[in-house]
Amino acid sequence: MGLVTPELGTFIWMFLAFAIVLFILKKFAWKPILDALKERETSISDALRSADRAKEEMAELKADNEKILQEARKEREAMFVEAKDMSSKIVNEAKQKAIQEADKVIETARRNIEGEKTAALSEIKTLVASLSVEIAEKVLRQQFADDQKQKDYFKKLMDEVKLN
Repeated sequence: MGLVTPELGTFIWMFLAFAIVLFILKKFAWKPILDALKERETSISDALRSADRAKEEMAELKADNEKILQEARKEREAMFVEAKDMSSKIVNEAKQKAIQEADKVIETARRNIEGEKTAALSEIKTLVASLSVEIAEKVLRQQFADDQKQKDYFKKLMDEVKLN
């Protein structure tokens, strides 16, 4: 049981060795170890603060990205609405133009039909007039085949002309 309960001499030498080691450690190693620990503690706290700042910046960046995305969506919607309005406007303009062109074509066709109708009526009138003259000529020739009848009718016409 010598190890569990040391003798007084061993105890003194152990104490003395411990005190010397403690003195040497305190003199040469304790301060650098404490400084290194303090430096490490400072660097860890700085790293934690940096991590917190980075986390906050990431949250701000995320919020900014969300805002930018929302603005981009709004702009896209506005562009879609504008494009839709423009396409509707273009379609309506094309329809109006087509209606105007159709109206012009219809008006031109009406004028052409009216002109052709007038020409046809004029042609029919001249044809009827020439037919009437031919028929009247044939009737009068047959009726005035006799010279005496012609002379009597001529005198009668002359008398009427003088009266008027």
